[in-house]
Amino acid sequence: MPARRFADGEVVMGRWPGSVLYYEVQVTGYNDVTHLYTVKYKDGTELELKESDIRSQSSFKPRKSQSSSSSPSRRNTSRSRSRSPGRPGRGRRRSSSQSRERKEDKKKALQETDLVLLVFLFKMNENNTRRYNGEPDSTERNDTSSKILEQKFKPDLDIQRILDQYSLHSRKEEKKKEEIYSEKKIFETVTTTEKASPKTKELEFGGRIGTFMMILFLPATVLYLLLMCKQDDPSLLNFPPPLPALESLWETKVFGIILLWFFLQALFYLLPIGKVVEGLPLSNGRKLQYRINGFYAFVSTAASIGALLYFQFELTYLYDHFLQFAVSAAAFSMGLSIFLYVRSLRTPEEELAPGGNSGYLVYDFFTGHELNPRIGSFDLKYFCELRPGLIGWVVINLAMLLAEMKIHNQSTPSLAMVLVNSFQLLYVVDALWNEEAVLTTMDITHDGFGFMLAFGDLVWVPFVYSLQAFYLVSHPTAISWPAASAITVLNFIGYYIFRSANSQKNKFRRNPSDPRLAYLKFIPTATGKGLLVTGWWGFVRHPNYLGDIIMALAWSLPCGFNHILPYFYVIYFICLLIHREARDEHHCKKKYGLAWERYCQRVPYRIFPYVY
Repeated sequence: MPARRFADGEVVMGRWPGSVLYYEVQVTGYNDVTHLYTVKYKDGTELELKESDIRSQSSFKPRKSQSSSSSPSRRNTSRSRSRSPGRPGRGRRRSSSQSRERKEDKKKALQETDLVLLVFLFKMNENNTRRYNGEPDSTERNDTSSKILEQKFKPDLDIQRILDQYSLHSRKEEKKKEEIYSEKKIFETVTTTEKASPKTKELEFGGRIGTFMMILFLPATVLYLLLMCKQDDPSLLNFPPPLPALESLWETKVFGIILLWFFLQALFYLLPIGKVVEGLPLSNGRKLQYRINGFYAFVSTAASIGALLYFQFELTYLYDHFLQFAVSAAAFSMGLSIFLYVRSLRTPEEELAPGGNSGYLVYDFFTGHELNPRIGSFDLKYFCELRPGLIGWVVINLAMLLAEMKIHNQSTPSLAMVLVNSFQLLYVVDALWNEEAVLTTMDITHDGFGFMLAFGDLVWVPFVYSLQAFYLVSHPTAISWPAASAITVLNFIGYYIFRSANSQKNKFRRNPSDPRLAYLKFIPTATGKGLLVTGWWGFVRHPNYLGDIIMALAWSLPCGFNHILPYFYVIYFICLLIHREARDEHHCKKKYGLAWERYCQRVPYRIFPYVY
């Protein structure tokens, strides 16, 4: 193994990726596997560089011998000229002063040239970033005054004449620099200094012990919540709830229905309808393609459910066997997680998830070892993100509505049940209608597909998010029309914040020069992007999370205040979003450095204005 040359904390000169320019950096770490140094620039930007791209500061000190020496022929010529009888005696002094002036002019020209090259590199990197980059739940945009900058920093004729006069670079070097500055070179160098995915150093969720406990704790939590809702008095004081016999929790027919549902949604996913779009660039520069047809799958599912109801199929079977469905879904997600981890062991290093490559079996199994597991063109993570669980959530809510009418012998569902179904239906339809936006989230761009996402998508979403509807079947709640109107207004306020904030962010990512967004201001960063400080993203750092929490409260209020159980979702959602917010903060601080600190000073509140 090659010996390490530079130590942590050492100040050296690091080459900026894609350029020939070196800047002062500090070594902060070294990866023994990829042999890359982690360095930090003065503006806070952190990058990984090869040892060949790092030099000691001493190598950049000017050498007197080079600056003052000249070729023998030029020395002889200068000497012969000074002794010429046609020149006055002070000719040597005048020659030396003119030589110094020429050197100063040449030095000044070199400095101007470096400035032009630096700005040119910055603009190329900015244009490259506009085309290729996108940030998982961040508030970014590019400089809207790009045309002004191009005119301001474009080398004029005077600077070009200086370049030609002093012959600062040959044609061969110019061609080489043009290749370095080309869009492809910059993109490949900046986005990936090495194709191999580095080992995960910072472990989340309590590390190996924490993730092992969560693998056991999450299924137990789902079972506990559903058992509590079945009780006549679902008070937290009635703990633990009566446990059913183990054999009653499993039914082969129910597991078969789970498999049928999964493969039916997979069939809808494979239908050749809907547009095909490209995701964000991977570590190797490649872009995966995704078919956007989630809304069509929802419509096809609705038609299928309608046909079943027309032929007198009892959808209340879902309510009668709800525990068995939850256990079967958990078993299926566990089997899927094992399959995903086993196949990830043969996955190339560059296709592993940056957050799930720790080398610890339990941790990588939980967080997901492979970033984008695919069977042919079938993307397993993207499919599970919105299809089986999210659409299944709506079907479960409908089954609870029909069960309430059947059990309580009602001709129409209760107002509380209608509100819960309507609010959550709006949320699901919105997610499927804006399906393309999920491609820029951290779930897709950063997190691997393991037990965490598999269990969350296939079990937690359909069986915990439907907790309010399941609760109302056994514990009906009367609600007045004025109260229902107030709750509806609250839900639409949350939805408006959630949707408008996400739309504002996505418009900046797609078209930062949109004239409709010209009123928004931003803080520039070293990456060539900007952090919005006006609009929703200047109000709080994560306005979409604020909208989520307001909607979650509106979903729970129709259940009344007799028990806290229906509000579990609100409590869970607040904890989840605070965790995500903390992860986003760490990621953005590492990526944007001092610019992120300025942004935090400008926008001090994270989720709740004037509170947090």
